[in-house]
Amino acid sequence: MTTLLLARFGLEDFAHDLTFAGRLAGAVLLAVSFTTLVSAAAVLDHWIRQSFPYSGLVALIGTFAALLTNAMLMVQTLKNGDSALFPALFGALTAGSAYAVFAVWRTSVVIPAPKRVAAAVIVSSVIAIANFGYQNLYQPYQRQTRPLITVSMGKPVLSKDRTAFAVPVDITLRNHGDVGFYVLGAEFHAMGEQVPLSPKDRLRRQWRSDAEQWPISSDFNPLSRREIHQPGELVEAKPWMPQGSWVESNDTYATRVVVQLPMNTPYDQVAFYATASLARKDQLVLQPPLRFVAYSWGRENVPGWLKKQQRSDLDSLIYRARVHENNALDEHTRDPRFITVYWQFGTHGANVYSSITRKGEEGSPLTPAEQSEVQNRYGLVDLITGPVERTLWDIKSRR
Repeated sequence: MTTLLLARFGLEDFAHDLTFAGRLAGAVLLAVSFTTLVSAAAVLDHWIRQSFPYSGLVALIGTFAALLTNAMLMVQTLKNGDSALFPALFGALTAGSAYAVFAVWRTSVVIPAPKRVAAAVIVSSVIAIANFGYQNLYQPYQRQTRPLITVSMGKPVLSKDRTAFAVPVDITLRNHGDVGFYVLGAEFHAMGEQVPLSPKDRLRRQWRSDAEQWPISSDFNPLSRREIHQPGELVEAKPWMPQGSWVESNDTYATRVVVQLPMNTPYDQVAFYATASLARKDQLVLQPPLRFVAYSWGRENVPGWLKKQQRSDLDSLIYRARVHENNALDEHTRDPRFITVYWQFGTHGANVYSSITRKGEEGSPLTPAEQSEVQNRYGLVDLITGPVERTLWDIKSRR
């Protein structure tokens, strides 16, 4: 049973795992499965024919390798798996392997050069444990790589009748890391801001009133002696990268959007934001396509927390796709997961947000601890650039 399970998981990881360490782990599982297969034959020879003088030693090494591997897989399935079947199965195999080690040992196995054999067993065990620790302890919590979004503005252009103007905005995403990313969602939005000037210096209590808004507002307006900042209003919002596409390592994606406003716009400034929700390609497999499933204001059954947001003037477009794990063991021992992307917009801004849950659990918002665990496990990254602000006084003066 150990040989069959290790061969199955090892072959899948060796052929399809998303990381070099994962494929190396698959090769180790294949090697252990071959060792246990030879060990099974050695057990029969040791007890029945005794045609090979060292069959007892081979059986002892193989049963010990099975014990160590089954124990580590039991720990991993207990830590990451959703099903109770596999932890119970690997627990039974661990107990059986421990009994097999004891049964073979008590037959007075002849061990030539016992110090060398002990050294080889210790070294191989250390390597196996180190690889297990790297896969399950270090990798999930290593320093995350983050692409960079930059936003720059071009020269404004007036319309022929001088009643409107356009501001070109260049958006660039640079991935300087060693891994690629799936694009779950990307949005650009422009906010119009009215910033009238006070005819005299503002009082200290007015500064305090501005500072009191910082903990509850997404816009950190500066403390100003004369400027009176009003809440920004959404002028334009649009996607700027295709959903479900990807950005490879050391790759760059660039695009240009154009924001148009009338010359008599009441806004004194315009602020640009670019955001993206990404997932690391070495930590999950996104089964395309990322399908549209619902509007938050439609007749579809949407989560209750989305309905509350809609009442607070925030609407959502909802997309969903199947997610596969990055290794064979987790793929078979964990329940199917789905990624849901919420493209949200309202009078006072827009954003894109994604979460990964089991099917049917989309309506239960994750706690901060659960969200952090999901982000670390699947390599979810939210990038936010902005505000990049520009005054409109010079443009409006051309009327």
